[in-house]
Amino acid sequence: MIKLLLTGLWVCAVTLGAVYGSVQMSKPKPVIDEATQLRNKSELVKGEGINVPVLSNGAVQGYFITRISFLMDKEKIKGVHLPTTELMTDELFTLLVGNKMVDLGNTKAFDLDGFRKTIKEKLNERFQGEYVLDVLVEQLDYLSKDDIRTNGERPQGKQVQPTKIVEGVKLEAPAKSGH
Repeated sequence: MIKLLLTGLWVCAVTLGAVYGSVQMSKPKPVIDEATQLRNKSELVKGEGINVPVLSNGAVQGYFITRISFLMDKEKIKGVHLPTTELMTDELFTLLVGNKMVDLGNTKAFDLDGFRKTIKEKLNERFQGEYVLDVLVEQLDYLSKDDIRTNGERPQGKQVQPTKIVEGVKLEAPAKSGH
């Protein structure tokens, strides 16, 4: 009698295990695309406005007006203070003034992807790790010294607008402070 009861319990346990296993296997695996993985893994570090002077013949000829933000690896920047603004300013001076990545006579030829890639590589090199996952260019404009002088003499609504080198992205995520 006890053998029969134990055999019945064993059959019930095996049946329940088989049903549970088949239900678990039949559930579709959640599909996580690359953009979702990047979003879950990253934190937006909003950049500050940076003005980079353009020097030629020993004098300032104009200014690049930039705002660049970063998607940083959440896990790596946890509890770490990185001087992103200072390093970004230095990197922009190098790219815009030293390497002259922007040809002001032909702004359509500007390689935005190459610009982003270079910034990402150089900052990760300086941080000594893969901290920067993506670079978001919100603004990259140029305003000549003559335009600045003219704007000082004109009324508010009739001022000369900067030359748009990049039509930037609008960031919707709130900026995280402390990085």
